[in-house]
Amino acid sequence: MNAVVAAVSLGPGHTFSKANAPSIRLLAGLGVAGDAHAGETVKHRSRVAKDPTQPNLRQVHLMHGELLDELAAQGFSVAPGDMGENVTTRGIDLLGLPTGTVLSLGSTARVLVTGLRNPCLQLDRFQPGLMAAVLDRDSNGALIRKAGVMAIVLADGEIRSGDRIQAAWPAEPHRPLQPV
Repeated sequence: MNAVVAAVSLGPGHTFSKANAPSIRLLAGLGVAGDAHAGETVKHRSRVAKDPTQPNLRQVHLMHGELLDELAAQGFSVAPGDMGENVTTRGIDLLGLPTGTVLSLGSTARVLVTGLRNPCLQLDRFQPGLMAAVLDRDSNGALIRKAGVMAIVLADGEIRSGDRIQAAWPAEPHRPLQPV
């Protein structure tokens, strides 16, 4: 399967879910135009409270649509944008990418994958049990976070559903994704 953008979403306010849109515009160094989390410095309220000057490593939230399928099989009703992601993907193992992977989205937009989204209790407020459903354990007991990846925007561009995604892995040694 070719990797594609399945849906795009944005939200101008600090709400949990984001509305689907026909397209979104990525702005280099800032994030999604018109989204509450766009900016050079952190925009998530808990992070702003700790240190509003820290760099925003969470300008764009990408989530694999396959997770939505997995959640549906468990009885959850979750659509693209419902868990706050800006870009819902299909056909790419986002969680298997190393830190520093560059994703080309559509014809000109490029993002740098900075790390994993760390799921929070807002998921359970959206649907009870959802937070546990996006967490797992590997064979060694280590926590697996499945709620997508975060990125910063390297190059401007408009993206929409159906756009191709290409991944350029960084030079070795690869660093596994960690929560950001």
